[in-house]
Amino acid sequence: MPAIETTGPVVPRVMIAAPHGRSGKTVLTLGLLRALCRQGCAVQPFKKGADFIDPGWHTVAAGRTSRNLDRYFMEPDQIRAVVRGASAGADVCVVEAAMGLYDGLDAEGSTSSAEIAKITATPVVLVLDVTRMTRTAGALVLGCCAFDPDVRIAGVILNRVRGARQRALVTEVIERTCGIPVVGAVPADARLNVPDRHLGLVTSGETDERERLLDGIADVVAEWVDLDAVRAIAARAGELPAAEASTDAVPQAARAGAHGEAASEVAASAPTGAQASGVTGPAVPAGVVRGDADAARATIAVVRDEAFSFYYPENLAALECAGACLVFVRSLGDEALPSDVDGLYVGGGFPEEFAEQLQANEAFRRSVRERAEHGLPVYAECGGLMYLGRRLVHRGRSYDMAGVLGLDTVVQDRQTAHGYARAVVGASGSWPDPGMVLVGHEHHHSQATDLDPALRFAYAVERGRGIVPGFDGACTGNVVAGYLHVNALASPAWAPSFVRAAERYRARRSAR
Repeated sequence: MPAIETTGPVVPRVMIAAPHGRSGKTVLTLGLLRALCRQGCAVQPFKKGADFIDPGWHTVAAGRTSRNLDRYFMEPDQIRAVVRGASAGADVCVVEAAMGLYDGLDAEGSTSSAEIAKITATPVVLVLDVTRMTRTAGALVLGCCAFDPDVRIAGVILNRVRGARQRALVTEVIERTCGIPVVGAVPADARLNVPDRHLGLVTSGETDERERLLDGIADVVAEWVDLDAVRAIAARAGELPAAEASTDAVPQAARAGAHGEAASEVAASAPTGAQASGVTGPAVPAGVVRGDADAARATIAVVRDEAFSFYYPENLAALECAGACLVFVRSLGDEALPSDVDGLYVGGGFPEEFAEQLQANEAFRRSVRERAEHGLPVYAECGGLMYLGRRLVHRGRSYDMAGVLGLDTVVQDRQTAHGYARAVVGASGSWPDPGMVLVGHEHHHSQATDLDPALRFAYAVERGRGIVPGFDGACTGNVVAGYLHVNALASPAWAPSFVRAAERYRARRSAR
């Protein structure tokens, strides 16, 4: 297609939003990402909110690491810095919204997708589920446009259209009543079905034939959405608003580009099949190293495979900025932790879906337990907490885990926690530093049970559920594990504290 001409230092960008969740915006966003890539565009994806699964799919669809934008975690300048840094070299940026466009923490819409659109001056394309609807669709779009005039709704994609008559009628109503173009009308199609699970879409690394699935979605989007019109909307976004504070006030982790210019992105070293997996996608090859091990203050192992894949890019970049070299290991395939690591980071994921394989790799579990008993600093969250416990119970079966912490976890049928979280570190031990504030989110279906009466907790919970009411961060020795998924931009002391603990461990190890 012909290039879209722009003037000035602009970042072409568009937000894909909807009046409510389950409108189909995630699947259509994936199709849009892949379809634009097939046109030869370099597409940079973003996801509004605390989410790991959707960004993992974005990353695979676009071949560039998707980044989270969240007002609860980030100041406006940080949000703009993430967009500016990640969009380097991209032809167009696509931001997927969350929930309904105006939905936030309160009646003012704090932390909403609309707030992100305003902070970044990003035009919105509204995905409208028109199931059993005709003229009312115009009222919904008109209401979204009038609700906040500072949000620029520039186009509409109709979804789940039943036929030509409905498509023509709804299009006429919206364009005549609202003065906004309908840039797509997508029918129900089996190719748009993506496996689902309690946290949203199944992770991209778990889905067989994911490329075929994504290409099928892109085929549908390319057929029923005017890609040229979407690109034109993005090109008219204009300049990204300037920073309100000095660039020095924005953490380097926020300024990292799409491929981690704060350090080398793992995907850059991975083979083609894994290159698009990014931070929340499937496994990376064991032993991939990120950073300069010789110059680093400490080396931290990061467990990243099919079972544990939930890591914010900013968290990994923040550890590197604090002086760590990262080496990626696999809980499902490696026999042991590398002998020269000084710390271990076990993120979230779905260990319950791989519990049998985790139990079968007894050698790796023993390695983690023995290194933890000898003082290795370990930080784990959610799925990582489950792995460090004694047993994991899922669908009536019990599986042995690493046995580092005196607790079991049971996966429930219902959601046990979901939302933003904030905790303050008490006098728990050598790390994390007392008084440190950790900000992040919780989202899980498991519950900790049969806690050892002597088990201590590092955090006092100010917002969220924690492991037990009011407390999170089960700790023993230099091990800290909780349900809170920390965000490094919102918790700037976390990474330096972790690296200092690893550096102290390295000094003790070297002195032996």
